[in-house]
Amino acid sequence: MIKKSIALALATMIACAHATDSKAAALSPTQIIDSAPAEDWRFVAPENMLVLTLPTGQVLMEMNTRLTPAHHHRLTELAAKHFYKDLSMYRFVEGFVAQGGAGEETTQVPTLKQEFVKHTDKRLALDIVVNEQDGYAARSGFLDGFAVAQNAQGTQTWQTHCIGALGMARGNEIDSGTSEFYVVIGHAPRYLDRNITVFGRVLAGMEHLQRLQRPGSTDKPFNKITDMVLASQLPVEQQPQVKVMRTDSDSFAALVEARKNRPESWFLTTPNYIDTCAMQVPTITGG
Repeated sequence: MIKKSIALALATMIACAHATDSKAAALSPTQIIDSAPAEDWRFVAPENMLVLTLPTGQVLMEMNTRLTPAHHHRLTELAAKHFYKDLSMYRFVEGFVAQGGAGEETTQVPTLKQEFVKHTDKRLALDIVVNEQDGYAARSGFLDGFAVAQNAQGTQTWQTHCIGALGMARGNEIDSGTSEFYVVIGHAPRYLDRNITVFGRVLAGMEHLQRLQRPGSTDKPFNKITDMVLASQLPVEQQPQVKVMRTDSDSFAALVEARKNRPESWFLTTPNYIDTCAMQVPTITGG
Protein backbone atom coordinates (compact mmCIF):
# COMPACT_ATOMS: atom_id res chain seq x y z
CA MET A 1 0.00 0.00 0.00
CA ILE A 2 2.84 2.38 0.90
CA LYS A 3 4.63 1.60 -2.36
CA LYS A 4 1.44 2.28 -4.33
CA SER A 5 0.97 5.59 -2.54
CA ILE A 6 4.55 6.62 -3.31
CA ALA A 7 4.13 5.61 -6.94
CA LEU A 8 0.89 7.59 -7.20
CA ALA A 9 2.54 10.63 -5.65
CA LEU A 10 5.46 10.43 -8.07
CA ALA A 11 3.11 10.05 -11.03
CA THR A 12 1.15 13.09 -9.87
CA MET A 13 4.35 15.12 -9.48
CA ILE A 14 5.53 14.14 -12.95
CA ALA A 15 2.14 15.00 -14.47
CA CYS A 16 2.15 18.37 -12.72
CA ALA A 17 5.69 19.04 -13.91
CA HIS A 18 4.72 18.20 -17.48
CA ALA A 19 1.67 20.45 -17.23
CA THR A 20 3.80 23.27 -15.84
CA ASP A 21 6.37 22.84 -18.60
CA SER A 22 3.63 22.76 -21.22
CA LYS A 23 2.03 25.91 -19.81
CA ALA A 24 5.37 27.69 -19.68
CA ALA A 25 6.06 26.73 -23.30
CA ALA A 26 2.66 27.90 -24.57
CA LEU A 27 2.43 31.34 -26.11
CA SER A 28 0.21 33.94 -24.50
CA PRO A 29 -2.50 35.66 -26.59
CA THR A 30 -0.33 38.76 -26.89
CA GLN A 31 2.64 36.72 -28.09
CA ILE A 32 0.48 34.93 -30.67
CA ILE A 33 -0.76 38.25 -32.05
CA ASP A 34 2.72 39.80 -32.10
CA SER A 35 4.26 36.77 -33.86
CA ALA A 36 1.48 36.20 -36.42
CA PRO A 37 2.99 36.18 -39.96
CA ALA A 38 1.86 38.67 -42.60
CA GLU A 39 -0.22 36.06 -44.44
CA ASP A 40 -2.40 35.62 -41.34
CA TRP A 41 -3.68 39.21 -41.68
CA ARG A 42 -5.90 40.92 -44.24
CA PHE A 43 -6.54 44.57 -45.03
CA VAL A 44 -10.17 45.68 -44.91
CA ALA A 45 -11.35 46.78 -48.35
CA PRO A 46 -12.19 50.51 -48.32
CA GLU A 47 -15.45 49.87 -50.22
CA ASN A 48 -16.63 47.70 -47.32
CA MET A 49 -15.59 50.08 -44.54
CA LEU A 50 -17.93 52.72 -43.13
CA VAL A 51 -16.36 55.78 -41.51
CA LEU A 52 -18.74 57.29 -38.97
CA THR A 53 -17.44 60.68 -37.83
CA LEU A 54 -18.69 61.92 -34.47
CA PRO A 55 -17.62 65.08 -32.61
CA THR A 56 -15.11 63.07 -30.56
CA GLY A 57 -13.62 61.02 -33.41
CA GLN A 58 -14.13 58.30 -36.01
CA VAL A 59 -15.80 54.91 -35.70
CA LEU A 60 -14.67 52.40 -38.34
CA MET A 61 -17.07 49.59 -39.26
CA GLU A 62 -16.77 46.70 -41.70
CA MET A 63 -19.86 45.45 -43.55
CA ASN A 64 -20.57 41.76 -44.03
CA THR A 65 -20.81 41.29 -47.78
CA ARG A 66 -21.31 37.52 -47.78
CA LEU A 67 -24.19 37.19 -45.32
CA THR A 68 -25.96 40.52 -45.90
CA PRO A 69 -25.32 41.77 -49.46
CA ALA A 70 -28.54 43.83 -49.72
CA HIS A 71 -27.70 45.77 -46.55
CA HIS A 72 -24.19 46.34 -47.83
CA HIS A 73 -25.70 47.76 -51.01
CA ARG A 74 -28.15 49.97 -49.07
CA LEU A 75 -25.46 51.48 -46.84
CA THR A 76 -23.20 51.97 -49.86
CA GLU A 77 -25.96 53.99 -51.54
CA LEU A 78 -26.73 56.06 -48.44
CA ALA A 79 -23.07 56.76 -47.66
CA ALA A 80 -22.43 57.87 -51.26
CA LYS A 81 -25.20 60.47 -50.85
CA HIS A 82 -23.91 61.62 -47.43
CA PHE A 83 -27.36 60.69 -46.13
CA TYR A 84 -26.26 60.68 -42.48
CA LYS A 85 -24.51 64.05 -42.58
CA ASP A 86 -25.81 66.28 -39.76
CA LEU A 87 -28.24 63.64 -38.46
CA SER A 88 -27.71 62.26 -34.97
CA MET A 89 -27.15 59.25 -32.75
CA TYR A 90 -30.58 59.86 -31.29
CA ARG A 91 -30.94 56.74 -29.14
CA PHE A 92 -28.59 55.59 -26.41
CA VAL A 93 -29.47 52.76 -24.03
CA GLU A 94 -26.77 52.22 -21.40
CA GLY A 95 -25.09 48.85 -21.78
CA PHE A 96 -27.23 47.98 -24.81
CA VAL A 97 -27.17 49.97 -28.06
CA ALA A 98 -26.43 53.31 -29.68
CA GLN A 99 -28.69 54.05 -32.65
CA GLY A 100 -28.43 56.68 -35.37
CA GLY A 101 -30.15 58.07 -38.43
CA ALA A 102 -33.18 60.24 -39.10
CA GLY A 103 -35.22 58.97 -36.17
CA GLU A 104 -38.98 59.35 -36.47
CA GLU A 105 -38.75 61.68 -39.46
CA THR A 106 -39.94 60.54 -42.88
CA THR A 107 -36.78 59.62 -44.73
CA GLN A 108 -38.21 58.62 -48.12
CA VAL A 109 -35.91 55.60 -47.96
CA PRO A 110 -37.69 52.44 -49.14
CA THR A 111 -37.99 49.49 -46.82
CA LEU A 112 -35.47 46.71 -47.15
CA LYS A 113 -36.06 42.97 -47.14
CA GLN A 114 -34.61 41.44 -44.01
CA GLU A 115 -31.44 39.34 -44.09
CA PHE A 116 -31.72 37.81 -40.65
CA VAL A 117 -30.30 34.49 -41.86
CA LYS A 118 -28.24 33.41 -44.86
CA HIS A 119 -29.76 30.24 -46.35
CA THR A 120 -27.56 27.91 -48.39
CA ASP A 121 -28.31 24.61 -50.12
CA LYS A 122 -25.13 23.05 -48.77
CA ARG A 123 -23.30 23.39 -45.47
CA LEU A 124 -21.45 26.69 -45.23
CA ALA A 125 -18.14 25.85 -43.60
CA LEU A 126 -17.08 28.25 -40.86
CA ASP A 127 -13.49 29.45 -40.60
CA ILE A 128 -13.47 28.09 -37.06
CA VAL A 129 -16.04 26.70 -34.65
CA VAL A 130 -15.55 28.12 -31.16
CA ASN A 131 -18.62 26.73 -29.39
CA GLU A 132 -20.79 23.70 -30.00
CA GLN A 133 -24.28 24.21 -28.56
CA ASP A 134 -23.67 27.76 -27.37
CA GLY A 135 -27.19 28.17 -25.99
CA TYR A 136 -28.57 30.17 -28.91
CA ALA A 137 -27.55 27.96 -31.82
CA ALA A 138 -26.19 24.55 -32.76
CA ARG A 139 -22.74 26.10 -33.12
CA SER A 140 -21.02 29.45 -33.21
CA GLY A 141 -17.67 30.65 -34.44
CA PHE A 142 -16.23 32.93 -37.09
CA LEU A 143 -16.58 33.48 -40.81
CA ASP A 144 -14.72 36.18 -42.75
CA GLY A 145 -13.79 37.91 -39.47
CA PHE A 146 -17.36 38.10 -38.14
CA ALA A 147 -18.82 36.22 -35.17
CA VAL A 148 -21.59 33.98 -36.53
CA ALA A 149 -23.88 31.13 -35.54
CA GLN A 150 -25.42 28.25 -37.48
CA ASN A 151 -28.06 25.56 -37.39
CA ALA A 152 -26.97 21.93 -37.04
CA GLN A 153 -26.95 21.36 -40.79
CA GLY A 154 -24.84 24.44 -41.51
CA THR A 155 -27.39 25.64 -44.05
CA GLN A 156 -28.51 28.65 -41.99
CA THR A 157 -25.87 31.16 -40.92
CA TRP A 158 -26.28 34.51 -39.21
CA GLN A 159 -24.11 37.14 -37.59
CA THR A 160 -24.47 37.29 -33.83
CA HIS A 161 -25.24 40.22 -31.52
CA CYS A 162 -21.79 40.47 -29.95
CA ILE A 163 -20.49 43.78 -28.64
CA GLY A 164 -19.66 45.99 -31.60
CA ALA A 165 -22.23 44.31 -33.89
CA LEU A 166 -23.71 46.67 -36.49
CA GLY A 167 -27.40 46.13 -37.21
CA MET A 168 -30.39 47.62 -39.02
CA ALA A 169 -33.25 48.71 -36.77
CA ARG A 170 -36.80 47.78 -37.74
CA GLY A 171 -40.40 48.20 -36.61
CA ASN A 172 -42.93 45.45 -35.95
CA GLU A 173 -43.06 44.49 -39.61
CA ILE A 174 -40.31 42.07 -40.57
CA ASP A 175 -39.21 43.94 -43.71
CA SER A 176 -39.41 47.45 -42.23
CA GLY A 177 -35.72 48.37 -42.01
CA THR A 178 -34.71 51.47 -43.98
CA SER A 179 -31.67 53.42 -42.80
CA GLU A 180 -31.62 53.40 -38.99
CA PHE A 181 -28.49 51.60 -37.83
CA TYR A 182 -27.45 50.58 -34.34
CA VAL A 183 -24.31 49.30 -32.65
CA VAL A 184 -24.27 46.93 -29.68
CA ILE A 185 -22.30 48.74 -26.97
CA GLY A 186 -22.75 46.42 -24.01
CA HIS A 187 -23.29 42.82 -23.05
CA ALA A 188 -24.17 40.66 -26.06
CA PRO A 189 -28.00 40.58 -26.46
CA ARG A 190 -28.01 37.26 -28.27
CA TYR A 191 -31.79 36.95 -27.87
CA LEU A 192 -32.00 39.43 -30.75
CA ASP A 193 -30.26 37.01 -33.13
CA ARG A 194 -32.42 36.17 -36.18
CA ASN A 195 -34.88 38.91 -35.22
CA ILE A 196 -32.89 41.82 -36.67
CA THR A 197 -30.35 41.94 -39.49
CA VAL A 198 -26.77 42.25 -38.26
CA PHE A 199 -24.70 43.38 -41.22
CA GLY A 200 -21.28 44.33 -39.87
CA ARG A 201 -19.13 45.13 -36.89
CA VAL A 202 -17.05 47.91 -35.36
CA LEU A 203 -13.36 47.67 -36.16
CA ALA A 204 -12.17 50.65 -34.13
CA GLY A 205 -13.55 53.66 -32.30
CA MET A 206 -15.98 52.07 -29.82
CA GLU A 207 -14.84 54.65 -27.29
CA HIS A 208 -16.56 57.38 -29.29
CA LEU A 209 -19.88 55.54 -29.10
CA GLN A 210 -19.40 55.07 -25.37
CA ARG A 211 -18.82 58.83 -24.99
CA LEU A 212 -22.16 59.82 -26.55
CA GLN A 213 -24.39 62.09 -24.48
CA ARG A 214 -26.95 60.22 -22.42
CA PRO A 215 -30.69 60.90 -22.60
CA GLY A 216 -31.58 64.01 -20.63
CA SER A 217 -28.46 65.90 -21.63
CA THR A 218 -28.99 69.57 -22.44
CA ASP A 219 -26.09 69.66 -24.89
CA LYS A 220 -27.08 70.79 -28.40
CA PRO A 221 -26.86 69.49 -31.05
CA PHE A 222 -27.50 66.15 -29.42
CA ASN A 223 -24.94 63.54 -30.56
CA LYS A 224 -24.65 65.02 -34.02
CA ILE A 225 -23.27 62.82 -36.82
CA THR A 226 -20.69 64.86 -38.71
CA ASP A 227 -20.96 62.38 -41.58
CA MET A 228 -20.85 58.68 -42.42
CA VAL A 229 -19.15 57.68 -45.67
CA LEU A 230 -17.36 54.73 -47.20
CA ALA A 231 -13.60 54.77 -46.75
CA SER A 232 -13.38 54.54 -50.56
CA GLN A 233 -15.07 57.96 -50.82
CA LEU A 234 -12.18 59.62 -49.02
CA PRO A 235 -8.97 60.74 -50.72
CA VAL A 236 -6.52 57.86 -50.82
CA GLU A 237 -4.20 59.53 -48.32
CA GLN A 238 -7.10 59.87 -45.84
CA GLN A 239 -8.44 56.33 -46.13
CA PRO A 240 -7.98 54.41 -42.86
CA GLN A 241 -5.63 51.45 -43.12
CA VAL A 242 -7.03 48.61 -41.04
CA LYS A 243 -5.81 45.05 -40.96
CA VAL A 244 -7.62 42.20 -39.27
CA MET A 245 -6.33 38.77 -38.30
CA ARG A 246 -7.75 36.19 -40.68
CA THR A 247 -10.17 33.95 -38.80
CA ASP A 248 -9.23 31.05 -41.09
CA SER A 249 -5.56 31.32 -40.08
CA ASP A 250 -3.41 29.13 -37.84
CA SER A 251 -2.70 32.18 -35.68
CA PHE A 252 -6.38 32.75 -34.93
CA ALA A 253 -6.91 29.07 -34.14
CA ALA A 254 -3.98 29.25 -31.71
CA LEU A 255 -5.41 32.44 -30.23
CA VAL A 256 -8.76 30.76 -29.56
CA GLU A 257 -6.99 27.93 -27.71
CA ALA A 258 -4.89 30.40 -25.72
CA ARG A 259 -8.03 32.30 -24.72
CA LYS A 260 -9.70 29.06 -23.63
CA ASN A 261 -6.75 28.12 -21.45
CA ARG A 262 -4.64 31.12 -20.57
CA PRO A 263 -1.00 30.00 -20.29
CA GLU A 264 0.26 32.95 -18.24
CA SER A 265 1.47 32.00 -14.76
CA TRP A 266 -1.02 34.40 -13.13
CA PHE A 267 -3.94 32.10 -14.04
CA LEU A 268 -4.48 29.32 -11.52
CA THR A 269 -7.53 27.77 -13.20
CA THR A 270 -8.55 27.67 -16.85
CA PRO A 271 -11.98 26.64 -18.14
CA ASN A 272 -11.03 25.21 -21.56
CA TYR A 273 -13.83 27.41 -22.87
CA ILE A 274 -14.50 30.86 -24.27
CA ASP A 275 -17.77 32.36 -25.40
CA THR A 276 -17.71 33.29 -29.08
CA CYS A 277 -18.72 36.87 -28.28
CA ALA A 278 -15.78 37.17 -25.88
CA MET A 279 -13.35 36.15 -28.63
CA GLN A 280 -12.24 39.47 -30.11
CA VAL A 281 -10.64 39.40 -33.57
CA PRO A 282 -7.30 41.24 -33.43
CA THR A 283 -7.45 44.49 -35.40
CA ILE A 284 -4.66 46.96 -36.13
CA THR A 285 -5.27 50.46 -37.43
CA GLY A 286 -2.70 52.43 -39.33
CA GLY A 287 -0.59 49.40 -40.17
